[in-house]
Amino acid sequence: MPKKNLIQDKSFEFSLSIIHLYKKLVQQKEYIISKQLLRSGTSIGANIEEALAGFSKKDFIFKMSISSKEARETRYWLRLLKESDLTNINLDSYLLQIDEIINILTSIVKTTQSRNP
Repeated sequence: MPKKNLIQDKSFEFSLSIIHLYKKLVQQKEYIISKQLLRSGTSIGANIEEALAGFSKKDFIFKMSISSKEARETRYWLRLLKESDLTNINLDSYLLQIDEIINILTSIVKTTQSRNP
């Protein structure tokens, strides 16, 4: 049985929740920010998958760093939606999830960088 990977699982679950949020936003006729959110929110997990298949420590760090940047972009779009009154959907749980993902990714990158080759 494959070993569980916390960030891999959390990013996948987050991607699913972003897809559901995207559908709700489109139903409310919010097309622009919702598309940006969908792209960045699902990109986090895709880059983590690539990192886990990295061929070197440097490649792993690079892909995890991209995931971290995508997570920060996702947080930006969520905050913008929340503060702009473009939707009446409560986004607090999404913001908590993305903050947790950012913290985990930051820890992974820093820990990996500090280890000897």
